[in-house]
Amino acid sequence: METATLIVVLVIVLALFFDFTNGFHDTANAMATPIATGALKPKTAVLLAAILNLVGAFLSTEVAKTISGGMIREDEISASVFPAVIFAGLIGAITWNMLTWLLGLPSSSSHALFGGLIGATIVGVSAAAIDFGVVMSKVVLPALIAPLTAGIIAFTVTKIAYVMTRRYDSKPDGRDGFRVGQIFTSSLVALAHGTNDAQKTMGVITLALITVGWQTESDPQTWVIFACAITIALGTYMGGWRIIRTLGKGLTDVKPAQGFSAESSTAATILASSALGFALSTTQVASGSVIGSGLGRRGSTVRWRTVGRIMIGWILTLPAAGGVGALAAAVIVWLGGWGIIIDTIIAVAIVTALFLRSRRNEVNASNAMSEVADSGLAVKVKRNPPPTRRQRAIAREEARRLKAAERDARGPKNGAQR
Repeated sequence: METATLIVVLVIVLALFFDFTNGFHDTANAMATPIATGALKPKTAVLLAAILNLVGAFLSTEVAKTISGGMIREDEISASVFPAVIFAGLIGAITWNMLTWLLGLPSSSSHALFGGLIGATIVGVSAAAIDFGVVMSKVVLPALIAPLTAGIIAFTVTKIAYVMTRRYDSKPDGRDGFRVGQIFTSSLVALAHGTNDAQKTMGVITLALITVGWQTESDPQTWVIFACAITIALGTYMGGWRIIRTLGKGLTDVKPAQGFSAESSTAATILASSALGFALSTTQVASGSVIGSGLGRRGSTVRWRTVGRIMIGWILTLPAAGGVGALAAAVIVWLGGWGIIIDTIIAVAIVTALFLRSRRNEVNASNAMSEVADSGLAVKVKRNPPPTRRQRAIAREEARRLKAAERDARGPKNGAQR
């Protein structure tokens, strides 16, 4: 019983650490654009995101129920085995999160978690313990549909925004009012992130408690909700400046109206999916929204090569985290209790090594947005975009008036000479 209790405690600690990495890993989804456009100062942005992540975690528990009572058939797994499997899955998720954070890669923390749990379950128990129907309907399909949906919404909203404000077409800074709107929309994205991502950790902890008989229902307990909400808020406040730099540089040339549109569509998509219990990736939704807003603005072009690299990272996340989770589970299967100790030591060593490596070229609030011009932009906006149809019509009308004025000016002179 003491061993089981120790494993559950380790699972809770590791799950909360994953929640922490999720916070600083995904802060950029909400705050990179307003930081880049000057709508919010860096430290103000991450503080605002942290507060709203904390609030959002209390608004819904549907996603937590998807994980704790749907994806994995915990009733078919021995209570003496499954906590260790969850432990191994969390190691896979955390390892991938830390690696992609070091690289500044905006990958999906959600898919890292799902991949780690699935890989560890397959090795530690069997593939039959996973409900692939739920995985397909509430994880895989939303991952394919949500970015496309968010992109279409962002494209439409961007078009509407520019049509409604086309009188400012000739004024480069005429749409700066959208910067004020970005404060609201980016806050909404942070709130939506709390309603979706914090619940995933709630679901993992609840799943561990169910497997050892400490809980019977799939609803997370109050203390679990509080612990996960506070932890993801702390992680968000740390900033995740490496990923903010990546997305901030990639989004710097996006105009405030585009940022407003992208953030609006991201928030709407995530909040709707949270209400339906879809555990989707905020990173993928945010990226889809940015691409849609880029396509929706005249004069901007999407760099599909950059988009392709991001998508490759998305594709690798699930199998990579699953592979690490499977290896960690295999060590436990082979060595039993000693395997848990070895996994813990290796995990601490990996996290420490990645953190120390990051200190060699530290990224913080003061330098996260420096050297913007050297970045590979996901969306590039031309400095002199082609004129709109209305601008061309106005120019033709002015040219006709100018010619008429010139004829009128020449007429009397010619008559006086005759």
